[in-house]
Amino acid sequence: MRGVAMENKEYFEKTSYIGALTSTKYIFKKPVTVQYPKEKLNLPERYRGFHVNDLDKCIGCGNCMSICPCQAITMDDPKAFHLVNPKEGSTHLRPRIDYGRCSYCGLCVEVCPTGSLKMERNLIFTSQDGDAFVWFPAEERRTAENGFTQSNEITPLELEKVPMPELEPDVRKKTFEELILGFSEEAAIKEAERCLGCGICMQGCPAHMKIPEYIDAIFKKEYEISVKYMLEDNALPGICGRICTHKCQDDCVYNYRGDAVQIMWLKRFATDMVKDYKVSDPYMFPKTGKKVAVIGSGPSGLSAAYYLTLMGHSVTVFEKRSVPGGALGLGIPMYRLPVYEIDKEVGHLKDLGVEFKFNTEVGKDVLFEDLMRDYDAVYIGVGLSYGRAINLNGEDTPFIIQAIDFLRQVKVEGRRDIPKKVIVIGGGNVAMDVARTVVRLHEINYGGIDTKVQTVSLEDWDIMPASKEEIEGALEEGVIFNPGWGPKEAVFENGKLKGLIVKKVKSVFDEQRRFNPTFYEDQTLFLEGDYIIEAVGQTTNLSFIPEHLMQQLKFTPRRRIWVDEFGETSISGVFAGGDLVETSLGNAISAIANGHRAAIGIDFYLRNVKGGKND
Repeated sequence: MRGVAMENKEYFEKTSYIGALTSTKYIFKKPVTVQYPKEKLNLPERYRGFHVNDLDKCIGCGNCMSICPCQAITMDDPKAFHLVNPKEGSTHLRPRIDYGRCSYCGLCVEVCPTGSLKMERNLIFTSQDGDAFVWFPAEERRTAENGFTQSNEITPLELEKVPMPELEPDVRKKTFEELILGFSEEAAIKEAERCLGCGICMQGCPAHMKIPEYIDAIFKKEYEISVKYMLEDNALPGICGRICTHKCQDDCVYNYRGDAVQIMWLKRFATDMVKDYKVSDPYMFPKTGKKVAVIGSGPSGLSAAYYLTLMGHSVTVFEKRSVPGGALGLGIPMYRLPVYEIDKEVGHLKDLGVEFKFNTEVGKDVLFEDLMRDYDAVYIGVGLSYGRAINLNGEDTPFIIQAIDFLRQVKVEGRRDIPKKVIVIGGGNVAMDVARTVVRLHEINYGGIDTKVQTVSLEDWDIMPASKEEIEGALEEGVIFNPGWGPKEAVFENGKLKGLIVKKVKSVFDEQRRFNPTFYEDQTLFLEGDYIIEAVGQTTNLSFIPEHLMQQLKFTPRRRIWVDEFGETSISGVFAGGDLVETSLGNAISAIANGHRAAIGIDFYLRNVKGGKND
């Protein structure tokens, strides 16, 4: 209040020195203050007390406000609570309670997902009459008995997720059929009902999808409306409903007390229920007459093509392979992402008017400069479609192969032959895809008899980059793990691979958290194997861009193409996205998000550039 008094000092002008002496009349009156020693008031057992909120736990989800039957709770600016920088995965709001409205029912405490909100009966009195007036419990008395706290045994929340049916390990490892069976309508509605609608999950989604809205539509059985919400931010919702990294679920408030809402599986359910996405497409703008060339049909390119088409532009996608999808179509195994799902989503784009030119390699069948000349804008979304070698001896032999090549051979070319003892180098999701694919080939070819597939990774269990679900699935299917070891030398005998010598990892990262592995050179292990698959990352090939244009392109320190906030490169009219750019997180939903963002940038460029190339 000091600041207010100073700003309004004219209202506090002293008019009489005698007036100050009037305060002496209080000398002989008993002070109205906190009584010491503190005395415990015998409150009725049913009295629940006043609210206390642990600001370190509170994430500002607003569920307390939503459930309050008296509208006694409002979400206030955290600065009012001296909370300047709320943590990641929380909002910038905190609850404030109006005790003129509060009925002390405790529902707000019951639904608090983090357990930050409770009620305390220990009160500080400002009068001898304990019933006259009370303040909130003081910080120094937080150890007081609780008046009302939540319980997971008795709660209005559904803390446990609805089980997702899937093929048993002994069944699924013998087939490339989709292993997740999907929700029934009854199960999906039950799972959707769990959602509190707070929207905290949206922070974890790179595309910032309208998750509460589409889950609410699922609960109401309005599946076309649900997909409409999805398509506003995600051009490939059915694909993401199967293979998304679902970071949104990591931010779900249920994680604090139970199981996260299965957002990804609900997305899959809704998209499976809608056979034709055209009924759910957002508004399509009139044709502009502008043309855009998209290089690459991966998630980033498909996303850009979809939104550019909705914006009224004509889009042509150039794909050097015979199948669409980029890494989705070439690398993700069929048991995770069936081909028919990719065909459905790409077919949707074709129905909207997107033109696809397969088996057309830019730089060979058509020149990059020709695209720049013939189209009003060019979008580069070729991704990281080449395996990264680790300079292991024997990489030039047929006994060692890159993961991306192996997965393509199996999914697209129908490869089924495989040696009996396979070593997979890597600890990420691609390594898990490879290992689990090999398991299936072993079952198909040998019935699983005398076969072995094992992984070796620099990372130990606690920092292994693969998702928990993928690791658990691989273990269930019999994959052997060797975490904390790095490849040293491939062993050959009589021209054939016999195995791999690995060395113990000392550390993966240096003190600055940079990737810089060190090893105990004297601690080695021999892994028997007659085939090695390297799954340690991918790289790109930009040789289709002429040298003089490459010199104009700006790159980041990590050798990713530099783009502005809407995906435009340092060359006017040339945009890029997907794994080629720094903002990508190396997953499908991130590529979809920056493809969408680039489409907005291209649209702005086309509508504001003076005189299009085809005008």
